[in-house]
Amino acid sequence: MTITITTSNVNGIRAAERKGIAHWADTHTPNVWCMQEVRAPQPDVDRILNRLAPSSEHMNEVCRIKGRAGVALTTDLPVTARRYGLPGLDDDVDTGRWIEADVTTPQGYGITVVCVYVHAGNADDPVKMTQKYRFLDAMVTRMRELRDEAAHGGKQSVLCGDFNIAHTPLDIKNAKANEKHAGFLPQERAYVDQWLGELEFVDVMRDLAGDIQGPYTWWSQRGRAFDNNVGWRIDYQFATPELAETARGFVIDKAPTYDARWSDHAPLSIDYDV
Repeated sequence: MTITITTSNVNGIRAAERKGIAHWADTHTPNVWCMQEVRAPQPDVDRILNRLAPSSEHMNEVCRIKGRAGVALTTDLPVTARRYGLPGLDDDVDTGRWIEADVTTPQGYGITVVCVYVHAGNADDPVKMTQKYRFLDAMVTRMRELRDEAAHGGKQSVLCGDFNIAHTPLDIKNAKANEKHAGFLPQERAYVDQWLGELEFVDVMRDLAGDIQGPYTWWSQRGRAFDNNVGWRIDYQFATPELAETARGFVIDKAPTYDARWSDHAPLSIDYDV
């Protein structure tokens, strides 16, 4: 029996509701759905999540800065624990970016699912880059703990979200032109190297797809980026090795046309045979 885990940056859950996210939810029922950039107050989040996943448990954290970030998670699997935020990050700007749910599959397999939204950063704004690197450093500390738990017979983990980093030239249409832009800076990409190297996480979609160009998960709203498939792959599922080995397939649900999109990101869904 497989479970499906979906991650999608909704680019404002109220805007996504107006643009038809409910139609997608009516025909897709992932066992776990991680959402980023929810950007709405709690009453609106509750109302919309109840509409999108009425039979699931919900958890979310609203960013303390109005209109920023915000992450949410819905699941129809039993939840045994919930955690909010990264230890050591207390600034308002870092809230609403990291939540964890411990879930149990029908076969009794325990998984920690993390929903994460990493700062976008801006190469021309040192303050924003400092915020991004601080968050990434805190992530490494927590990922090391999750790695150790999985390696010693504990729960496996999967980090789902918008990481705002394209890892290699395979993950971005115009690599050379973006080498000095946030999201493709060498020092940002080095964090992903560390996650996949020292920390032993697996980029599950890339593992399944192989070394092909793309497929992308985000397209700029400017110009004809979507129509011409000038995209970035910045939405990922990074899993501990034992869980990654159970992955059986993935779908990036790119809308058929620009007008049919409910976000500038496409949902990434992966099936795990656990």
